[in-house]
Amino acid sequence: MGLTGFRARIVSLAVLTATLVVAVLVVLSHVLLTRATEADTRTLARTRAEAVAATVEVADGKIRSVEGTGDAFDTVTWVYADGRLLDGVLHSATATTVERLGQSTRADFVTVDHFLLYAEPVPVPGHQVTAVVMVDLTPYESSEQRSLVMSLILGALAIVLAGGVAYLVVSRALRVVRRMSTLADEWGDHDPDRRFGTGPPRDEFGQLAQTFDRLLDRVSDTIADERRLTDEIAHELRTPMSVLRGEAQLAELAGTQVDPQLVLTETDRLSAAVSTILDAARSRTRHEASCRLTTVLDKILAGRDQRVRLDAPAELDLAVPADVAAAVLAPLVDNATRHARSTVTLRAEVAGDRAVVHVIDDGPGFQPDELDKVFAPGHSGSDGHGLGLAVVRRIATATGIGVQAVADGNGHVEVSFPVR
Repeated sequence: MGLTGFRARIVSLAVLTATLVVAVLVVLSHVLLTRATEADTRTLARTRAEAVAATVEVADGKIRSVEGTGDAFDTVTWVYADGRLLDGVLHSATATTVERLGQSTRADFVTVDHFLLYAEPVPVPGHQVTAVVMVDLTPYESSEQRSLVMSLILGALAIVLAGGVAYLVVSRALRVVRRMSTLADEWGDHDPDRRFGTGPPRDEFGQLAQTFDRLLDRVSDTIADERRLTDEIAHELRTPMSVLRGEAQLAELAGTQVDPQLVLTETDRLSAAVSTILDAARSRTRHEASCRLTTVLDKILAGRDQRVRLDAPAELDLAVPADVAAAVLAPLVDNATRHARSTVTLRAEVAGDRAVVHVIDDGPGFQPDELDKVFAPGHSGSDGHGLGLAVVRRIATATGIGVQAVADGNGHVEVSFPVR
């Protein structure tokens, strides 16, 4: 119904436009033809009047016409000399007007019924001579009427043709939309990977289909991303919950009390995981926040041993919230501290519009074949605890932060922040 209504509106608009164009062209052509006809009839009248004037001559002080009064030419031409009819045969329909024009001393055109009358003075010394001629307008008017009728017929055919072409063109163009609508109706919730697949776009509707395909790709990626987030949350929360449950069961069986320090430690891990996941969800709407890098690093390093060395510019502002920057860097520092043999180094540098923070430890480092695996859910190179690197990458991706592992013989992770 929607496509039919759209097609009807387009075809109606095309027909209306064609009608307006045809109407303007018909009116314009009729006006031009009328003016051309009027110019032709006046030219014919002047030519005929000049021919009549050439027949007038003066002999023995009298004015006479060379042509005889019986000539058929006299029925459409008249010569008046000094106010009296010298030559020509008057008609009842035009006699009054012809006599009036015969007294005229200037050129003048008058239309009576279907006749054009023209008076032209003839220069004769001492006399007032006027030639009056008549042109029958009936053939010209008939020609104008036939031309107008033909124009209307051709205009109507053009309007019908425009409507038909518009219908065919719009129907062909909407074929892609109808196909998309049919495919979308056939898809179910279990077909997230289906696409329209209309091929190379030939018009705007084909481009629309490709745009929808790209949109569906992004939606599918988002759904897959959320599924991965669920897996990551489950992975991060399972370990501390298992520890707490195991400790409680052991205490119950042994008849002892649960270690309070262990409960606090695991609870802190749960709280940190939940807080960081919430930061990842909220960070999409907090791009306007900023923070000082050294302030974040000082907060992260507070209470740690002296094995961590810091080398960062004093006045370097990041275009991310402080808690997000801390949520990304703190797990990396924890990971480096666990794997380091002796020291951990935090070095920051500015590269264009990005600030790169290098988290380096002198531990075994990463192998080239595991650079893409270290941020995968469930991956662990040791028995370490804390927030998984998979959530770190999720937070980084959500806030425009780049995170990558470097295989250079040491434990080395580069974090790229946007600079304010």
